[in-house]
Amino acid sequence: MPAKSQSAPSVAVVGVGNTRYGLMPEYDAYDLGVIALKQALDDANLSIDSIDGLILSRVPDYQRFAEMCGMNPNYTMTTPGHGRFAGICVQTAVAVLQAGLAKTVALVYGNNGKSAGQRYGGDTDSYGSGGAGFWFPYGMTSPGAFHALMMQSHMTRYGTTAEQLAHIPMAFRYHASLNPQAVMRQTFDLDTYMDARYICEPLRLLDYCLINDGGVALILTTEDRARDGPKKPVFIRSMAQRSAFVDSTFPPKDFWYEPMRSAAAETFASIDVNQSDMDALMIYDNFSPTVLFSLEGFGYCNAGEGGAFIESGQLRMGGNFPTNTSGGHLSESYMQGWALQLEAVRQIRGSCGERQVKDARHVHYMAAAPVITSIVYGEEP
Repeated sequence: MPAKSQSAPSVAVVGVGNTRYGLMPEYDAYDLGVIALKQALDDANLSIDSIDGLILSRVPDYQRFAEMCGMNPNYTMTTPGHGRFAGICVQTAVAVLQAGLAKTVALVYGNNGKSAGQRYGGDTDSYGSGGAGFWFPYGMTSPGAFHALMMQSHMTRYGTTAEQLAHIPMAFRYHASLNPQAVMRQTFDLDTYMDARYICEPLRLLDYCLINDGGVALILTTEDRARDGPKKPVFIRSMAQRSAFVDSTFPPKDFWYEPMRSAAAETFASIDVNQSDMDALMIYDNFSPTVLFSLEGFGYCNAGEGGAFIESGQLRMGGNFPTNTSGGHLSESYMQGWALQLEAVRQIRGSCGERQVKDARHVHYMAAAPVITSIVYGEEP
């Protein structure tokens, strides 16, 4: 975000909560959201009456959810379930708090996609943006196909290899093995990756995110209130958003680099840190290639150098930029960006156990899509 005016308060996350992840047919999206919100309230030592702002994602109806929780917020908003809205919702909450429209905002996400038999892509897809619908009659019916074409292009242009790409899901699975909440915890090696079946060449099964049930919640408030909470507040130090809607119904030739570079420039312009100061990265990983594109677009390596950068071990625990330390969408659970926000907060709190990044002070969340979002979380405003 641009440099803050003197009157705009700093905003922090004071509570986080989540359900377990996996198959939970006994719960619907409302139930999962309520469970996660209760966990976040307990984490922040707050009552439901203290929440005067409510932002929902993927939970079907805001009125029903608020009634279930016994809430009458001053500000209410609901968004589609598209993964890009995780970052958008955090940014919206910051704007709402800084505008004085609410004092304490709860962000709640509930997803019963696995139990509901949800599939992404095709004309029955209710959680994709539908932007690629023009191409459904020609067989381009899934987000995976979209990203597979982008990866083919990157391989052709820069010589990136499947063996290099493999180090993304391999690293994230290793991180998941350290996370008791992760759905997939069994590590695998390069041979296992290369033997996995293609879903849409060059993407293999292990390049695809998981469809699971789960709920996530965050509670945000202003610095003056955040300092009174029981847990270490984690501040939204800076943020930016860009879009790439023109010609977005077909894979972009530049992998969204231009809007990502612009978002990165704005993100770091108003704070005293840059990419080299980030202790961990949380990268939206619906598919492995999105991580590679994000690293190049947000300036962690140059265009075309992502393959070698990843292969060198930069993303693993102990590397320069431990990434998706929870296991991310590829191994923890596909919570569409929301669980990555929690992991950023927990890393800065120092509460991640075996997967804790030592002395984590700054974490960068980034999402590459037709809506690009960028958020730097920090231990101080």
